[in-house]
Amino acid sequence: MTVQAETVTGAAERPAPGSPGPARRSLGSRLTERAGGGAVRVFLVLVGLFWLVPTIGLLLSSLRSPRDMAADGWWTVLTKPSQLTFDSYAELLRNGDITGSLVNTVLITVPATVLVVVIGSLAGYAFAWMEFPGRDWWFLAVVGLLVVPVQVALIPIAELFGKVGLFGSVPGVVLFHVGFGLPFAVFLLRNFFAEIPRELLEAARLDGAGELRLFTRVVLPLGGPAIASLGIFQFLWVWNDLLVALIFADSGSQPITVALQTQVRQFGNNIDVLAPGAFISMVIPLAVFFAFQRQFVSGVMAGAVK
Repeated sequence: MTVQAETVTGAAERPAPGSPGPARRSLGSRLTERAGGGAVRVFLVLVGLFWLVPTIGLLLSSLRSPRDMAADGWWTVLTKPSQLTFDSYAELLRNGDITGSLVNTVLITVPATVLVVVIGSLAGYAFAWMEFPGRDWWFLAVVGLLVVPVQVALIPIAELFGKVGLFGSVPGVVLFHVGFGLPFAVFLLRNFFAEIPRELLEAARLDGAGELRLFTRVVLPLGGPAIASLGIFQFLWVWNDLLVALIFADSGSQPITVALQTQVRQFGNNIDVLAPGAFISMVIPLAVFFAFQRQFVSGVMAGAVK
């Protein structure tokens, strides 16, 4: 019986006479399968490490003395670890321009990010689920503001801020970033909030939830990934900005980007301050990104699925 069953099974697996045999896999499919192998992963890791070389070089340069940096390249520290020192960071803490500008950067970036996220969330919910006259036309106006370049508004807004006393101050820089960050925030969050099932909101309304309660208890938790993505984008844009701060901030309100640019212009050989200052300016937004990386990826994937 066993031999007979195997014979029947083998006959069932063989193609019938005259029928085409199993399709041969194409060259592209075989190459795609092999592309997921270990060799490709090693190659991608090497590309990632090569991409990090400037960051690693900046870190090692910030941990060397000016005399060592003038003598040879940063890679020599790999064979001479005795060159590593924190004297440059101590010198940085004694530089009032750099430390003050770092505080100004925080005072500019945090309010500009929080205001854009809060106002953008409220406006996005209103455009998505609230009825008011001219809602679609107002949203089209907001979308139209996305195409307005920052350079076009620099001079008119500088004149306006000069008349109202905001030019050269931290609130002036914050307001500029908020004004140009809101169109993208409203556009992004409105499209994300509009994908929330209507039945879920109607059920909350039947339970007696008002608009504010509905927004805080239902919409915000569901829109967390999109809000986190927006916050990361806004934080990175404001933190790394040079053009707006260079025009609207004075010596008492300049952020770290302007302070480093000033150090390069006035003290070109002041590398013991520039290297650690540039590394701190770079590592803080990297830390923020990696802290919210999971929410950022969730927001991107949710937008892709929808």
